Amino acid sequence: MIRKKVLIIEDESRMRRLIGDYLKREGYDVLEAEDGQEGLDLFRQENIDLVILDIMLPKYDGWTVCREIRKESSVPVLMLTARSEESDELFGFELGADEYITKPFRPKILVARVKALLKRFNMEEESAISFEGIEIDCDAHKVFIDGKEIEMTPKEYELLVYLMNNEGKALTREQILDGVWGYDYYGDLRTVDTHIKRLRVKLKEKSNFVQTVRGVGYRFEVKK
Repeated sequence: MIRKKVLIIEDESRMRRLIGDYLKREGYDVLEAEDGQEGLDLFRQENIDLVILDIMLPKYDGWTVCREIRKESSVPVLMLTARSEESDELFGFELGADEYITKPFRPKILVARVKALLKRFNMEEESAISFEGIEIDCDAHKVFIDGKEIEMTPKEYELLVYLMNNEGKALTREQILDGVWGYDYYGDLRTVDTHIKRLRVKLKEKSNFVQTVRGVGYRFEVKK
């Protein structure tokens, strides 16, 4: 598997090392830049999969860097800010930022957001997913079973996409909750069971593709 490459653009060396160390433990390749100009240069030289971008930077600030990145790429951008002003967040989103996290933060939370962003971005790159009569048109957000369109709620759709993208893997309820509802969702794990039940009803004769893994959770698997 090709390792994902993350670029950290942050002028505080201690913060860069902290974030970098956590990401490296999770198997990511990490590049670091201490100012906006160096960050843009590295971004243009390397095949970057995700950018962690501080707002307050020497030379070019985070707003400028984000604007320039968006002229060239749709790569996920996670912005760091020391302030929690709503106006800052809105401005960042208008420039094309994908996610925001406010300092101080727990490194494990940042890593969780990086994983979620990369997963979401990779799913969006796929134009279609197909297994044994189940077809998903990712651009149109439509599901077809044996050529017939099946109506699904947004969460049922996201759940099916998540399961199919992890075909053959035994997934815990916690993993499914994080992958579909987000790491910061504090609902009951029974939410997963309820939606699995509804999804199976929608899948009809294909419902056996969604298997219960006793003591673990669920697995989407098409028996060859």
